[in-house]
Amino acid sequence: MTAATHSSLFPQVPESADAVLDGLDPEQREVATALHGPVCVLAGAGTGKTRAITHRIAYGVRAGILQPGSVLAVTFTNRAAGEMRGRLRQLGAGGVQARTFHSAALRQLQYFWPKVVGGDLPRLLDRKIQLVAESAARCRIRLDRNELRDVTSEIEWAKVTQTVPADYPAAVAKSLREAPRDPAEISQIYGMYEQLKRDRAVIDFEDVLLLTVGILQDRRDIADQIRRQYQHFVVDEYQDVSPLQQRLLDLWLGDRDSLCVVGDASQTIYSFTGATPDHLLNFRTRHPSATVVKLVRDYRSTPEVVHLANGLLNQARGRAAEHRLELVSQRDPGPAPSYTEYPDEPAEAEGTARRIRDLIAAGVPAGEIAVLYRINAQSEVYEQALADAGVPYQLRGAERFFERQEVREAGVALRGAARAGGNDSLLDDAENLPSQVRAVLSTKGWTTEPPAGSGAVRDRWESLAALVRLAEDFARVKPEATLADLVAELDERAAAQHAPTVQGVTLASLHAAKGLEWDAVFLVGLTEGMMPITYAKTDEQVEEERRLLYVGVTRARLHLSLSWALSRSPGGRASRRPTRFLNGMRPGSAAPGSRGAAGAGGAERGSGRRKRRGPVLCRVCGTTLTDAGEMKLMRCEDCPSDMDEALYERLREWRSEQAKELGQPAYCVFTDKTLMAIAESVPGDAGELSGISGVGGRKLERFGADVLAICAGQEPGQEAEEGSAED
Repeated sequence: MTAATHSSLFPQVPESADAVLDGLDPEQREVATALHGPVCVLAGAGTGKTRAITHRIAYGVRAGILQPGSVLAVTFTNRAAGEMRGRLRQLGAGGVQARTFHSAALRQLQYFWPKVVGGDLPRLLDRKIQLVAESAARCRIRLDRNELRDVTSEIEWAKVTQTVPADYPAAVAKSLREAPRDPAEISQIYGMYEQLKRDRAVIDFEDVLLLTVGILQDRRDIADQIRRQYQHFVVDEYQDVSPLQQRLLDLWLGDRDSLCVVGDASQTIYSFTGATPDHLLNFRTRHPSATVVKLVRDYRSTPEVVHLANGLLNQARGRAAEHRLELVSQRDPGPAPSYTEYPDEPAEAEGTARRIRDLIAAGVPAGEIAVLYRINAQSEVYEQALADAGVPYQLRGAERFFERQEVREAGVALRGAARAGGNDSLLDDAENLPSQVRAVLSTKGWTTEPPAGSGAVRDRWESLAALVRLAEDFARVKPEATLADLVAELDERAAAQHAPTVQGVTLASLHAAKGLEWDAVFLVGLTEGMMPITYAKTDEQVEEERRLLYVGVTRARLHLSLSWALSRSPGGRASRRPTRFLNGMRPGSAAPGSRGAAGAGGAERGSGRRKRRGPVLCRVCGTTLTDAGEMKLMRCEDCPSDMDEALYERLREWRSEQAKELGQPAYCVFTDKTLMAIAESVPGDAGELSGISGVGGRKLERFGADVLAICAGQEPGQEAEEGSAED
């Protein structure tokens, strides 16, 4: 184990620079001693990346190679920046700046603004949503509270992707983004919002980055001054960098290359905010001389948990999957992940609560247990089940179900309708309790069909839909129940869920769980339509859902439970299917293909037996390969290639044409690594082509004839009909 010991709240500062390196594993030590030139650290979940980069900075400072004030370490949350500063102090490198991108930019902007513009920096908006509301009103566009939140998020996305108001509709179409309103309307609101900010001399958080970028571009003297101060940069969570943040980082660097980035493309789950792993994936292209270190020793999770995590990524597709890391657990074996199928959602919640109660009785602290779900609206049934079981819980990243604005508003409306009784015309055509509830909640935004896309509007609908389902279940149990009875039931449930939260089980969405870890993790609701979520339409969106599940799995240290329900309510039709992402891993499921079967592993019917895959060796130098792209090529990236360059270019041209016809990114046809593997092996028939990693059955059927024709020196169209007939 290389994890920091908890034997003392005040660990002793290492006596020397060499002592800083004590306890690091070989790869972490390689990171810590790589102090010159560009460095790229590809760090899997639980591999000690923060430990590696803080020891790297501390070693450089303690060895006299780096001056503390010349180092700027940037990350994405204040919590992460604070943790980094604390660790650096403990290592004797207290003078290093560790900040978020926004914090570092704001500090520079406040210092240089009087010199560049004159006067004080414009006031920073605490909450832009109020100004967005006024902008919409001025455009005569009516937004409810949830649409307002979504439009505000769209404006933030546009700004971090450096999209101006006029270009927003085209940018949305190009990115296949599901806009919460007509893109033309959002463009209009966005333009008015920018105008109002200028009129009132205020800026928002995105402006902090944009203005800093503008000053550094326009004023060479100021850029030089910052570059003289900060000569060495470290960027954590580099897979989450937005185009705007990358632009700022480039300006900070200038023509220097003293940069260390750390990231994991397999943990990219925030693309909807503008984050992109492209900068991490392209790092070696931009910096050919970069030192690349891979951290794959997992100190967090047991071999059983790690094996399941690796199995998920072995089935992944797309560019991020090309660079996935095969983790190797450093912990002793533990219990196999459990897979549980329940008849309905209440049974799943109750079963989960029972298992949690058993874990607590066995000595696992409640604070070391988490229940993770895809969307916040799923929390209510688990809040209820844990309250009924007497288990304390706390919600992370969301209000309690009955404290949400839309749920409170719905409660008021239902209470009013119950008091009015037969005098409420809204209920004239409602024959029973569920139809009465649907009629009342239709005035609050509930519809028979969910809204398209994600965001606040969808979250609001999910909360109201949960109330409709609760009414249906209540009426099924108590057929004579009235609307007043349901209101009383809701009040009782709301009162019962004020459980102590100081030491409780964490309830959180998968997105809110990023960066955290627990001894025991319950991943619940793992059905098609929820994982991947219904509105994940494109291949890229589905792959991000897979990565989201991967993040959930890798939060668990020891106990991992995965579950799903076949129907929504007791007695309902068992029409749901478990998530496709567990095919080949959960008991009784078929692998999605030969490649998935070989790599999926996982526990067999809870037995804990695992099939281990032997090491993949470079066919040129014999080195063990860990990078997914190199494993696909069967050789190290740097080893000589016998690729037919002309064939590779013909394949790339063909792929470009196919992608254009399909309206998809090129890598959705075949990735660069797959094309390289084809150009190196030059397959002569379908059997040889299917043996290349990245050519699954579906792609073989769809593109195989074209690819084989190109490999044979023919035009793709010549063999298309023949290939189709054979299929």
